[in-house]
Amino acid sequence: MFVFDHVGITTTEQQPQEDWVEQSKIWVTNPRNHPEHIEFLRYHEDSAVPAIIRDNPHIAYRVDEIEPLLASVDEILIPSFIVGDFLEVVFVLKHGTVFEYMRYLKEGWFEN
Repeated sequence: MFVFDHVGITTTEQQPQEDWVEQSKIWVTNPRNHPEHIEFLRYHEDSAVPAIIRDNPHIAYRVDEIEPLLASVDEILIPSFIVGDFLEVVFVLKHGTVFEYMRYLKEGWFEN
């Protein structure tokens, strides 16, 4: 089951309340703090995140399981990894669009 979570948009400007994601070398904002559920992503110059993700918005869905969904995608852009201690994510290409599938391990956001 897919439950809409947010739209991710790249920015080059520092945003209020950014959190650092070491694996991706990016700063992100909590989309639950934005009225339109937007997550802003600001990439460090050393970030290895693929250009297709950096240069395009992504649509994120909460899912119960990630693995079964991977059979129907066109390409895995970033394999599954754990963010902080609360979230498993994978970035994929499907229908010519970047999607993030999110499986929450526990509710919360980084230190919150």
